[in-house]
Amino acid sequence: MTRVGVIIPAGGAGIRMGGVSKPLLPLRGTPILAHTLAPFCARPDVIAIAIALPEPLLQQPPPWLTADQRVRLVAAGPERADSVRNGLAAITEDVDVLLVHDAARPLVSADIIERCIAAAAGGRSVIAAVRVVDTIKQVDESGGVVDTLDRSRLWAAQTPQAFPAAVLRAAHVRAAAERFSATDDAALVAHCGTPVTVVPGDTANIKITTPADVTVAEALLARRRSAG
Repeated sequence: MTRVGVIIPAGGAGIRMGGVSKPLLPLRGTPILAHTLAPFCARPDVIAIAIALPEPLLQQPPPWLTADQRVRLVAAGPERADSVRNGLAAITEDVDVLLVHDAARPLVSADIIERCIAAAAGGRSVIAAVRVVDTIKQVDESGGVVDTLDRSRLWAAQTPQAFPAAVLRAAHVRAAAERFSATDDAALVAHCGTPVTVVPGDTANIKITTPADVTVAEALLARRRSAG
């Protein structure tokens, strides 16, 4: 059995949510982070889950967050990469595959997780993603349109992002040594020369960033539950 480790950065300040801690924000009566955790905890091949939390939540975590013995709580760093590195340090070296997943994506499906793990277990570095359907404009500093990008080659990145464990660990070591920063782990891995490919995500796998996203997520969750 492939041994899987999962890292969930959950240290965002929630500025666009009015300063509310997103992990604890209720979604149909259950905290967002609980929804996010559930499909990973349901997998027997997941042997460790590291969650990077802001200091107040780390000091007084809710009981449901520590109910599963595979969960390790670590401090969130000033940047996402710092949080992921702290999570890496909490996961033992015996895992084969490492996944990184946004705490604020509570609707990730079991199918997406399975696709990511299967790809990484086969030696690939992958991200869940969906094709861009909007027309994308490139603009300059003054807001002027300078180009219309070819959307047939554009994908919107989601999470999980999945990697052979040694690949992700090496990428973070190199990024720290070179002080290289990026907005996601796939960019750190690509910086090391490792190809990154996409696996199909899902438009329902949204990231909750604003109050409007909560409304959308609740509707999607209700539809999912009604469909069984």
